[in-house]
Amino acid sequence: MHTVVVGTSGVTASDVLAVARGGARVQLSEEAVAALAAAREIVDALAAKPDPVYGVSTGFGALATRHISPELRAQLQRNIVRSHAAGMGPAVERDVVRALMFLRLKTVCSGHTGVRPEVAQTMADLLNAGITPVVHEYGSLGCSGDLAPLSHCALALMGEGDAEGPDGVVRPAAELLAAHGIQPVELREKEGLALLNGTDGMLGMLVMALADLDTLYRSADVTAALSLEALLGTDKVLAPELHAIRPHPGQAASAANMLAVLKGSGLTGHHQDDAPRVQDAYSVRCAPQVAGAGRDTMAHARLVADRELASAVDNPVVLPDGRVESNGNFHGAPVAYVLDFLAVAVADLGSIAERRTDRLLDKNRSHGLPPFLADDAGVDSGLMIAQYTQAALVSELKRLAVPASADSIPSSAMQEDHVSMGWSAARKLRTAVDNLTRVLAVELYAATRAIELREGLTPAPATRAVIDALREAGVQGPGPDRFLAPDLAAADTFVRDGRLLAAVETVTGPLQ
Repeated sequence: MHTVVVGTSGVTASDVLAVARGGARVQLSEEAVAALAAAREIVDALAAKPDPVYGVSTGFGALATRHISPELRAQLQRNIVRSHAAGMGPAVERDVVRALMFLRLKTVCSGHTGVRPEVAQTMADLLNAGITPVVHEYGSLGCSGDLAPLSHCALALMGEGDAEGPDGVVRPAAELLAAHGIQPVELREKEGLALLNGTDGMLGMLVMALADLDTLYRSADVTAALSLEALLGTDKVLAPELHAIRPHPGQAASAANMLAVLKGSGLTGHHQDDAPRVQDAYSVRCAPQVAGAGRDTMAHARLVADRELASAVDNPVVLPDGRVESNGNFHGAPVAYVLDFLAVAVADLGSIAERRTDRLLDKNRSHGLPPFLADDAGVDSGLMIAQYTQAALVSELKRLAVPASADSIPSSAMQEDHVSMGWSAARKLRTAVDNLTRVLAVELYAATRAIELREGLTPAPATRAVIDALREAGVQGPGPDRFLAPDLAAADTFVRDGRLLAAVETVTGPLQ
């Protein structure tokens, strides 16, 4: 099994995906263990002094003014975890929790938190055993860390709370730790706080959303190309020289992908035949501009994610010169903004895809296709309600595009008086990505049916490969009305698991 080694300088997006989704094992580097031990010596020295130090010998948040005596400090660390494990609502997904745990371990291993090596090793042990703490939907304001989600993870380290085992069954964490020979940790000064203070949940969801969107944006180029083909549009608007004079890199990549898909098509260029038109509609002609802007948004979000993956987010932090200083690096604004920005781009990509689908179904705008792509319009409704479903999804995408990061709600007796809401931004982006997949599946379903209805015209080889693969996947072609939901579900799975891209790339080679 693949092993990810965690050092002191952060991790990569591929490391996160390998652990969160691929079940990769985690190993601490010798450098990380040494850095952990060195930082712990500093914390222990401060703990032995009479002067109060935040997070080491004081309370937390609005209670930071109280100096805690040595005999109560272990209890203080246990209490912060127990009291902060206050999440509510449904349990979040396993990959989100694994990403959350791994990214907190990444910061712990930086040597800036003062956590003992044995605590870090226990964190790795839980990941390697496939033990996933139960983390709830609600409980993070995206400031002072994803507090409740991280607390539920820290609770499992202590052998408390509930967790899901590698078999998917939820049990008391103490039972799961015992079954895998893992000793619960006894937290010492600063360690409880260090396990809770981070943007790890929102960052993990950002990394996974970017991976999913990388596939979906290429898939959207394919479905847009198929719709252009089905509408007998022109591919001249995709010429590289047109996009070179407006040099947005995402736009150029999307146009190049569409052009590659359409190579050899016998359907493009017929827009001057029976129903002459000077130009195709915006939803067809401007597909690279819209998808390209989303791609460039992703590039910015990826830059922010990479910076955060290289960060050590905690408060207070242990500095190389031995100082332990309070800071505000736990604030989630940088991550929250790009999570919201991506949700806007996702909504727009879904919106333009839906407009193309509607055009395919409208006999007044589809240039010769039957109403709703029905077999016998009037007797058959065709894909009328498939477009309703797609429209409902797009409407939901627009609601999900309302930024969470524009909101703030004060907490902790006004000590934490401006928060990022980054966890909420991440949760709604995750839903948006899921729904975008469905939107593209409906466009794919409509476009392939429309192309097959263009009798006497030969589609592009890449298009033919898609149609063949889609039919092999159990998605039926044109014909009388039938129970439509299974076809749409199969089309959704076809996009979601990458078979759409795989089919195209057997002809085009890798898309950009």
